[in-house]
Amino acid sequence: MSRPKKPAASGKTAAHQDRSSDSAARVIKKYPNRRLYDTESSAYVTLAQVRQLVMEHTPFVVRDAKSGEDLTRSILLQIILEEEAGGQPMFTESVLANIIRFYGHAMQGFMGSYLEKNVQAFMEIQAKMAEQSRGLSPELWTQFMRMQSPLMQGMMGNYLEQNKNLFLQMQEQMTKQTEQVWGALGIKRNKP
Repeated sequence: MSRPKKPAASGKTAAHQDRSSDSAARVIKKYPNRRLYDTESSAYVTLAQVRQLVMEHTPFVVRDAKSGEDLTRSILLQIILEEEAGGQPMFTESVLANIIRFYGHAMQGFMGSYLEKNVQAFMEIQAKMAEQSRGLSPELWTQFMRMQSPLMQGMMGNYLEQNKNLFLQMQEQMTKQTEQVWGALGIKRNKP
């Protein structure tokens, strides 16, 4: 199932690229027996093979075979669940509990955007590091990392600055929404 790598659109996962037409994305059908059928290779595929499509940045969409409903998010969550259950989990129980607490909360709409932008910034840092360290032996890698301290501080500084700006934007949007709700209820806020 090896295919050439296709870069994902900026800020989007391979599975979430423009799905306005499935012709640009590989279509995988999910049948009631929970089996996944890859329409491009005309074969049943496993969740591990779908994970490989994600790793290769191959655009795809998972559709219910009967209704045509988009099930891509559900399949991606299944892959994350399997990854979390086996080996070293990425998320602590505390992080998962905090994410759950955002559902139904006023900040729910902002949390997804906030996480997505932070993951994208982290991926950009990782890509820069990988580009700079191509072809290094373990010994040279150690030396490279020692020399990277100022560069890493700069990249992390940019990351933290972006993070701060995102948080401030979220806070500003929440303030505007609160003022709109108060205004709709006829309550005026005394501004300092």
